[in-house]
Amino acid sequence: MRRVLVWATIGLAVLAVLGVGAWVFAARTVETPAFEVAAADGRFELRDYPAMIVAEAAVDGPRRAALGDGFRPLARYIFAREREGERIAMTAPVTQRGDGDGWIVGFVMPSRYTLDDLPPPGPTPVALRETPPARMAAVRFSGRADDAMLAEREAALRDWMATRGLEPAGPVTHAYYDDPFTPGFLRRNEILIPVDRPAG
Repeated sequence: MRRVLVWATIGLAVLAVLGVGAWVFAARTVETPAFEVAAADGRFELRDYPAMIVAEAAVDGPRRAALGDGFRPLARYIFAREREGERIAMTAPVTQRGDGDGWIVGFVMPSRYTLDDLPPPGPTPVALRETPPARMAAVRFSGRADDAMLAEREAALRDWMATRGLEPAGPVTHAYYDDPFTPGFLRRNEILIPVDRPAG
């Protein structure tokens, strides 16, 4: 009986590992924004992003609650729950940036779409727009991104920018690549700060 319990425990452990692996693989196979790395220094990068189409929702409230409140109308839009037309493939990350007293939560639309191709949001409170090409300073980290962790990583990124003479050119963006059920040590989070491109 004891041997059966041991093998059952081992079997459950193997299934758990395989399940986590499949989960991570599925999360990593969704489309993510393309970019070129202009400079890299450990966990810090200077990235060049092309123009992109984004869907965004404006929400109020504390950061964590606003992330969920902003995600819901975006999900209704991409899954065609309040509009005509096809579903839109999920992408990563979900982004969040401050906007006055509120927040803008967004998704980058799959690269095959243009603004003309995308179905209108209908009654869903979502705005579609094209972002211009941008240079971003970025830091990547794992863990459950609470306010303290985000503030710490943002400060580290700003310190790195200062050592390179990079001036912020816009608001900070938080990027979350995984769903809420992903274990913290497997999560991919990023902080992005726009900077000016050098002249010429």
